[in-house]
Amino acid sequence: MKHISILVPDEAVLGTIADTRYMFTTLNEFLEADGKSPMFRVQLVGLGGEVRLNQGLFSIHPDVLIGDVSRTDLIVIPPLSGNLKATLERNKAFLPWIIDHYHQGAEVASLCIGSFMLAATGLLNGRECSSHWASAAEFRAMFPEVDLIDGRIITEEQGLYSSGGATSYWNLLLHLVEKMTDRELAIRIAKLFALEIDRKTQSPFVMFNGQKKHEDEPIKKAQEFIECNLTERISVDDLASRFAIGRRHFDRRFKKATNNTPAEYIQRVKIEAAKKWLENSHKNVNEVMYEVGYNDTKSFRTVFKKITGLSPIDYRNKYNKEAVVA
Repeated sequence: MKHISILVPDEAVLGTIADTRYMFTTLNEFLEADGKSPMFRVQLVGLGGEVRLNQGLFSIHPDVLIGDVSRTDLIVIPPLSGNLKATLERNKAFLPWIIDHYHQGAEVASLCIGSFMLAATGLLNGRECSSHWASAAEFRAMFPEVDLIDGRIITEEQGLYSSGGATSYWNLLLHLVEKMTDRELAIRIAKLFALEIDRKTQSPFVMFNGQKKHEDEPIKKAQEFIECNLTERISVDDLASRFAIGRRHFDRRFKKATNNTPAEYIQRVKIEAAKKWLENSHKNVNEVMYEVGYNDTKSFRTVFKKITGLSPIDYRNKYNKEAVVA
C-alpha cells in the first residue's frame, strides 16, 4: 500500500488539501468496487493538532504530526497564501522533514505556489520547476538557483513534481495517479472529475504584467515607453539610444530588472494587448495585428502562438463569446 502524506501548513489553501485527499480516496473506492484491495493510505500531516485557515474561518485536524510519520511514499505540498516569506518562516519545521523523507525515497509534489515551500528545501536547486505564472517574478527573486519554466503545467525531475497555476494542480494529481496506477484508472478519474487529461500548458491563461518591482529607473521608463507605444515598431537600438545606455549594457540591465530581454518584453506587451482586443472587440485578426504594431501576418501569428500556445483565431474563439456566436 502506498502512503500519501498531504501536508497541512499554516496558510495553506484549503480546497487543494480536500481535493487531493478526495482523489486518492476515490481511487481506493474504484479499486474496491472492482474487487481489488485499496492501494493508498492517505493521511493529513501537520505540525500541530489543529491548523486554522482563512483567518480562523476553517480549521483542519491533521491525522498525524510530522514526528509520527516513519515512512511515506508521496508528500503533497498544497499552495500557500498570504505573505510567502512570512508563511515559509511559520512552516519552516516542515522543511527538514521533507528533505529527510525525500532522501529516504519519498517523492514530493508541490501544487501551484506550494512550489515556494518545495524550493525552500533546496531540493530544487539546479533543477526545473513549475509554479503559478503570476508568482514567477517573486519566485525567481527568492530562488534564483531554481530553473522556473514558464507556461508548463507539470514538471517532473528526479522524484520532484510541481504544477502550474491554480487548477493546474488537478493535472499533476492525474499525472501522479497514472504513474502510481495505470492509464485506465487515470482516465476514469479524469471523467469522474470532468478534467481534461494530458493538458500541457498554462500559456493561454497567462496575463502578462511587466515586472516593475526593481529600482532601475531608466529601465522602468523604457518599459513604460514600450507599453505606451503599442502601434510603433520599436527597435532595441532605438530604446538604448533614447535612454542613453549602450546597447549591450542596456540588454543586460533590462534582463536583470525584468527577467525578459528587451525584444521579449516588446513582444509580450504587444501580444498581451492583442489578447485584450481579441477577447473584447469585434476586430478581426488582421485589424488587431495592426493595432499592436505588426504588419506581417505570419510573424504575428508565430509570435502569438509561441506566447499563448494558441493561434490568434483559436484564442479569439475561446475567449470572445460574441465572436463565437457570430
